[in-house]
Amino acid sequence: MPGKFFRYRYAEGDIVTFKKKHPCGNFNWEITGTGSDMKLKCCGCGRIMTMGRESLEKATAAVRPKGQA
Repeated sequence: MPGKFFRYRYAEGDIVTFKKKHPCGNFNWEITGTGSDMKLKCCGCGRIMTMGRESLEKATAAVRPKGQA
């Protein structure tokens, strides 16, 4: 889409911290699939969900690249 830019660069294995917590009480999600729809796995309970890239951008507070503690 012309004129569209993204704030974060997502890759498989990255840990995304959301602004709001999941009902299990965890804020962190692991990216397991990338594309126009992102596949995420909760680091607390293991729940898997799919989210559009624009929605993910809006919900993201921070991104920790794979391999960082």
